[in-house]
Amino acid sequence: MPVEFTVFADYGPLRYLLFSLSLLIYITIISANVAIVLSVCLETSLHQPMYIFICSLCLNSLYGSTGFFPRFLMDLLSDTHFISFPFCFLQVYITNTYLGHELTLLTIMAYDRFVAVCQPLHYHSKMTFRTVLLLLIFAVLYPLCVLGFFVYHVSSLPLCENQLPRIFCTIWVIIKLPCVDTTVISIASQIIAVISVFIPLFFVLYTYLHILLVCRRGSSEFRGKALQTCLPHIVTFGNFCISLFCEFSMTMYNVEEVNTFSIALSLEFLIIPPIMNPLVYGLNLRVIFGQDPSEVCEELC
Repeated sequence: MPVEFTVFADYGPLRYLLFSLSLLIYITIISANVAIVLSVCLETSLHQPMYIFICSLCLNSLYGSTGFFPRFLMDLLSDTHFISFPFCFLQVYITNTYLGHELTLLTIMAYDRFVAVCQPLHYHSKMTFRTVLLLLIFAVLYPLCVLGFFVYHVSSLPLCENQLPRIFCTIWVIIKLPCVDTTVISIASQIIAVISVFIPLFFVLYTYLHILLVCRRGSSEFRGKALQTCLPHIVTFGNFCISLFCEFSMTMYNVEEVNTFSIALSLEFLIIPPIMNPLVYGLNLRVIFGQDPSEVCEELC
Protein backbone atom coordinates (compact mmCIF):
# COMPACT_ATOMS: atom_id res chain seq x y z
CA MET A 1 0.00 0.00 0.00
CA PRO A 2 1.51 3.38 -0.99
CA VAL A 3 1.95 6.06 1.66
CA GLU A 4 0.88 9.65 1.04
CA PHE A 5 2.62 12.78 2.35
CA THR A 6 -0.21 15.14 3.34
CA VAL A 7 1.82 18.25 4.16
CA PHE A 8 2.70 19.25 0.59
CA ALA A 9 0.46 22.02 -0.70
CA ASP A 10 -0.17 23.44 -4.15
CA TYR A 11 2.38 26.24 -4.20
CA GLY A 12 1.81 27.03 -7.87
CA PRO A 13 4.80 28.77 -9.53
CA LEU A 14 6.37 29.17 -6.06
CA ARG A 15 7.27 25.48 -6.05
CA TYR A 16 9.91 26.13 -8.72
CA LEU A 17 11.58 28.62 -6.39
CA LEU A 18 11.44 26.12 -3.52
CA PHE A 19 12.84 23.46 -5.84
CA SER A 20 15.72 25.73 -6.90
CA LEU A 21 16.59 26.62 -3.28
CA SER A 22 16.46 22.98 -2.20
CA LEU A 23 18.57 21.91 -5.17
CA LEU A 24 21.12 24.62 -4.32
CA ILE A 25 21.30 23.35 -0.73
CA TYR A 26 21.77 19.77 -1.93
CA ILE A 27 24.50 20.78 -4.40
CA THR A 28 26.22 22.79 -1.65
CA ILE A 29 26.17 19.78 0.68
CA ILE A 30 27.59 17.50 -2.02
CA SER A 31 30.29 19.97 -3.11
CA ALA A 32 31.47 20.88 0.40
CA ASN A 33 31.62 17.31 1.69
CA VAL A 34 33.22 15.90 -1.46
CA ALA A 35 35.90 18.62 -1.22
CA ILE A 36 36.81 17.46 2.30
CA VAL A 37 36.76 13.78 1.32
CA LEU A 38 38.97 14.32 -1.73
CA SER A 39 41.41 16.50 0.22
CA VAL A 40 41.85 13.82 2.88
CA CYS A 41 42.10 10.97 0.37
CA LEU A 42 44.52 12.65 -2.03
CA GLU A 43 46.83 14.30 0.51
CA THR A 44 48.98 11.56 2.09
CA SER A 45 50.01 13.76 5.03
CA LEU A 46 46.35 13.80 6.10
CA HIS A 47 46.12 10.00 6.37
CA GLN A 48 45.89 10.22 10.14
CA PRO A 49 43.13 9.15 12.57
CA MET A 50 41.56 12.58 13.05
CA TYR A 51 41.31 13.29 9.32
CA ILE A 52 40.02 9.79 8.59
CA PHE A 53 37.21 10.39 11.09
CA ILE A 54 36.48 13.78 9.49
CA CYS A 55 36.35 12.08 6.09
CA SER A 56 33.91 9.49 7.49
CA LEU A 57 31.76 12.26 8.93
CA CYS A 58 31.53 13.92 5.52
CA LEU A 59 30.72 10.62 3.80
CA ASN A 60 27.92 10.13 6.31
CA SER A 61 26.58 13.59 5.48
CA LEU A 62 26.45 12.59 1.81
CA TYR A 63 24.70 9.36 2.78
CA GLY A 64 22.04 11.05 4.91
CA SER A 65 21.28 13.91 2.52
CA THR A 66 21.02 11.51 -0.42
CA GLY A 67 18.40 9.55 1.51
CA PHE A 68 16.24 12.67 1.68
CA PHE A 69 16.85 15.27 -1.03
CA PRO A 70 16.24 13.34 -4.31
CA ARG A 71 12.78 12.25 -3.14
CA PHE A 72 12.03 15.69 -1.65
CA LEU A 73 12.99 17.46 -4.88
CA MET A 74 10.75 15.14 -6.85
CA ASP A 75 7.82 15.80 -4.50
CA LEU A 76 8.23 19.57 -4.86
CA LEU A 77 7.54 19.32 -8.60
CA SER A 78 4.97 16.55 -8.44
CA ASP A 79 1.19 16.94 -8.18
CA THR A 80 0.86 13.68 -6.24
CA HIS A 81 2.93 12.75 -3.21
CA PHE A 82 2.75 9.00 -2.84
CA ILE A 83 5.67 6.78 -1.93
CA SER A 84 5.69 3.00 -1.95
CA PHE A 85 5.73 1.24 1.40
CA PRO A 86 9.21 -0.37 0.90
CA PHE A 87 10.76 2.93 -0.23
CA CYS A 88 9.20 4.72 2.72
CA PHE A 89 10.91 2.32 5.12
CA LEU A 90 14.13 2.60 3.13
CA GLN A 91 14.03 6.37 3.71
CA VAL A 92 13.34 5.77 7.41
CA TYR A 93 16.29 3.38 7.58
CA ILE A 94 18.69 5.74 5.82
CA THR A 95 17.79 8.86 7.82
CA ASN A 96 17.92 7.03 11.15
CA THR A 97 21.17 5.20 10.44
CA TYR A 98 22.60 8.54 9.32
CA LEU A 99 21.81 9.91 12.79
CA GLY A 100 23.28 6.81 14.44
CA HIS A 101 26.48 7.00 12.38
CA GLU A 102 26.86 10.72 13.10
CA LEU A 103 26.49 10.28 16.85
CA THR A 104 28.86 7.29 16.99
CA LEU A 105 31.50 9.04 14.87
CA LEU A 106 31.37 12.20 16.99
CA THR A 107 31.79 10.06 20.12
CA ILE A 108 34.82 8.31 18.62
CA MET A 109 36.27 11.67 17.61
CA ALA A 110 35.89 12.86 21.23
CA TYR A 111 37.96 9.87 22.35
CA ASP A 112 40.54 10.67 19.68
CA ARG A 113 40.85 14.26 20.96
CA PHE A 114 41.01 12.98 24.55
CA VAL A 115 44.00 10.76 23.77
CA ALA A 116 45.68 13.49 21.67
CA VAL A 117 45.45 16.12 24.44
CA CYS A 118 45.60 14.09 27.67
CA GLN A 119 47.90 11.26 26.54
CA PRO A 120 49.94 12.73 23.66
CA LEU A 121 52.92 10.38 24.17
CA HIS A 122 50.67 7.34 23.75
CA TYR A 123 48.62 8.73 20.88
CA HIS A 124 50.30 6.85 18.03
CA SER A 125 50.45 3.59 20.01
CA LYS A 126 46.74 3.76 20.88
CA MET A 127 45.30 5.21 17.68
CA THR A 128 46.86 2.67 15.32
CA PHE A 129 45.50 1.87 11.88
CA ARG A 130 43.93 -1.32 13.25
CA THR A 131 42.24 0.60 16.08
CA VAL A 132 40.91 3.25 13.71
CA LEU A 133 39.60 0.55 11.35
CA LEU A 134 37.83 -1.29 14.18
CA LEU A 135 36.29 1.94 15.46
CA LEU A 136 34.99 2.81 11.99
CA ILE A 137 33.56 -0.69 11.52
CA PHE A 138 31.79 -0.36 14.86
CA ALA A 139 30.50 3.12 13.94
CA VAL A 140 29.00 1.72 10.73
CA LEU A 141 27.69 -1.68 11.83
CA TYR A 142 26.20 -0.80 15.23
CA PRO A 143 23.51 1.62 13.92
CA LEU A 144 22.88 -0.58 10.87
CA CYS A 145 22.19 -3.68 12.96
CA VAL A 146 20.21 -2.07 15.80
CA LEU A 147 18.04 0.12 13.57
CA GLY A 148 17.76 -2.56 10.91
CA PHE A 149 16.15 -4.98 13.36
CA PHE A 150 13.76 -2.33 14.67
CA VAL A 151 12.73 -1.01 11.23
CA TYR A 152 12.21 -4.54 9.93
CA HIS A 153 9.97 -5.36 12.88
CA VAL A 154 7.82 -2.26 12.36
CA SER A 155 7.62 -2.83 8.58
CA SER A 156 6.09 -6.27 9.17
CA LEU A 157 3.05 -4.79 10.97
CA PRO A 158 -0.19 -4.35 8.98
CA LEU A 159 -1.14 -0.74 8.25
CA CYS A 160 -4.65 0.67 8.68
CA GLU A 161 -3.77 4.16 7.47
CA ASN A 162 -1.52 5.44 4.72
CA GLN A 163 -1.32 9.20 5.38
CA LEU A 164 1.80 10.78 6.84
CA PRO A 165 1.56 14.42 8.03
CA ARG A 166 5.23 14.95 7.18
CA ILE A 167 7.32 15.70 4.10
CA PHE A 168 9.40 12.55 4.50
CA CYS A 169 8.99 9.19 6.22
CA THR A 170 9.77 9.11 9.94
CA ILE A 171 9.56 6.10 12.21
CA TRP A 172 7.80 8.08 14.96
CA VAL A 173 4.81 8.76 12.68
CA ILE A 174 4.76 5.41 10.87
CA ILE A 175 4.63 3.61 14.20
CA LYS A 176 1.17 5.13 14.75
CA LEU A 177 -0.28 3.72 11.49
CA PRO A 178 -0.47 -0.08 12.12
CA CYS A 179 -3.79 -1.71 12.95
CA VAL A 180 -2.35 -3.40 16.05
CA ASP A 181 -1.44 -1.72 19.32
CA THR A 182 2.13 -0.37 19.09
CA THR A 183 2.36 1.19 22.55
CA VAL A 184 5.03 -1.25 23.71
CA ILE A 185 7.05 -0.79 20.52
CA SER A 186 6.75 3.01 20.80
CA ILE A 187 7.90 3.06 24.43
CA ALA A 188 10.75 0.63 23.71
CA SER A 189 11.91 2.71 20.74
CA GLN A 190 11.94 5.90 22.83
CA ILE A 191 13.91 4.16 25.60
CA ILE A 192 16.44 2.85 23.07
CA ALA A 193 16.69 6.32 21.50
CA VAL A 194 17.29 8.02 24.86
CA ILE A 195 19.92 5.46 25.89
CA SER A 196 21.62 5.67 22.48
CA VAL A 197 21.87 9.45 22.80
CA PHE A 198 22.68 10.03 26.45
CA ILE A 199 25.43 7.43 26.85
CA PRO A 200 27.54 9.00 24.04
CA LEU A 201 26.63 12.47 25.34
CA PHE A 202 27.88 11.68 28.84
CA PHE A 203 31.02 10.10 27.38
CA VAL A 204 31.80 13.22 25.35
CA LEU A 205 31.20 15.45 28.39
CA TYR A 206 33.47 13.18 30.44
CA THR A 207 36.30 13.36 27.90
CA TYR A 208 36.09 17.14 27.63
CA LEU A 209 36.02 17.50 31.41
CA HIS A 210 39.35 15.67 31.50
CA ILE A 211 40.67 17.80 28.63
CA LEU A 212 39.64 20.94 30.54
CA LEU A 213 41.43 19.76 33.70
CA VAL A 214 44.59 18.96 31.73
CA CYS A 215 44.46 22.36 30.00
CA ARG A 216 44.18 24.16 33.36
CA ARG A 217 47.46 22.59 34.46
CA GLY A 218 49.22 23.35 31.19
CA SER A 219 50.85 26.47 29.83
CA SER A 220 48.99 29.13 27.89
CA GLU A 221 50.60 27.87 24.67
CA PHE A 222 49.40 24.34 25.41
CA ARG A 223 45.88 25.58 26.16
CA GLY A 224 45.85 27.47 22.87
CA LYS A 225 46.87 24.40 20.87
CA ALA A 226 44.40 22.18 22.74
CA LEU A 227 41.60 24.65 22.07
CA GLN A 228 42.52 24.85 18.40
CA THR A 229 42.52 21.04 18.26
CA CYS A 230 39.20 20.54 20.02
CA LEU A 231 37.18 23.57 18.92
CA PRO A 232 35.99 22.14 15.56
CA HIS A 233 34.73 19.02 17.28
CA ILE A 234 33.03 21.04 20.03
CA VAL A 235 31.24 23.16 17.43
CA THR A 236 30.24 20.11 15.38
CA PHE A 237 29.04 18.15 18.39
CA GLY A 238 27.10 21.14 19.76
CA ASN A 239 25.44 21.66 16.39
CA PHE A 240 24.49 17.98 16.24
CA CYS A 241 23.03 18.09 19.76
CA ILE A 242 20.78 20.95 18.64
CA SER A 243 19.73 18.84 15.65
CA LEU A 244 18.91 15.92 17.93
CA PHE A 245 16.91 18.20 20.20
CA CYS A 246 14.89 19.38 17.20
CA GLU A 247 14.30 15.80 16.08
CA PHE A 248 13.15 14.66 19.53
CA SER A 249 10.95 17.73 19.81
CA MET A 250 9.14 16.58 16.70
CA THR A 251 8.43 13.19 18.29
CA MET A 252 6.46 14.99 21.02
CA TYR A 253 4.76 17.32 18.55
CA ASN A 254 1.07 16.85 17.78
CA VAL A 255 1.12 15.39 14.27
CA GLU A 256 -2.18 17.07 13.46
CA GLU A 257 -0.74 20.54 14.03
CA VAL A 258 1.91 20.60 11.33
CA ASN A 259 2.97 24.09 10.26
CA THR A 260 5.94 25.81 8.66
CA PHE A 261 7.87 25.88 11.96
CA SER A 262 7.43 22.15 12.59
CA ILE A 263 8.47 21.36 9.01
CA ALA A 264 11.63 23.45 9.36
CA LEU A 265 12.33 21.81 12.72
CA SER A 266 12.03 18.33 11.21
CA LEU A 267 14.52 19.21 8.44
CA GLU A 268 17.19 20.72 10.70
CA PHE A 269 19.13 17.47 11.24
CA LEU A 270 19.17 16.74 7.49
CA ILE A 271 20.38 20.16 6.36
CA ILE A 272 22.40 22.01 9.02
CA PRO A 273 24.99 19.34 10.07
CA PRO A 274 25.82 18.29 6.47
CA ILE A 275 26.51 21.96 5.66
CA MET A 276 28.18 22.95 8.93
CA ASN A 277 30.54 19.98 9.25
CA PRO A 278 32.59 20.60 6.09
CA LEU A 279 32.59 24.36 6.75
CA VAL A 280 33.89 23.94 10.31
CA TYR A 281 36.57 21.42 9.37
CA GLY A 282 37.27 23.05 6.02
CA LEU A 283 38.34 26.23 7.78
CA ASN A 284 40.74 24.16 9.88
CA LEU A 285 42.06 22.03 7.05
CA ARG A 286 44.13 24.78 5.47
CA VAL A 287 45.34 22.37 2.78
CA ILE A 288 42.03 23.09 1.02
CA PHE A 289 43.07 26.72 0.67
CA GLY A 290 46.56 25.98 -0.58
CA GLN A 291 48.44 25.89 2.73
CA ASP A 292 51.21 23.46 3.56
CA PRO A 293 49.50 20.28 4.87
CA SER A 294 52.41 19.45 7.15
CA GLU A 295 51.77 22.66 9.08
CA VAL A 296 48.14 21.66 9.54
CA CYS A 297 49.14 18.28 10.94
CA GLU A 298 51.60 19.84 13.36
CA GLU A 299 48.99 22.26 14.65
CA LEU A 300 46.13 19.80 15.09
CA CYS A 301 47.80 16.46 15.79
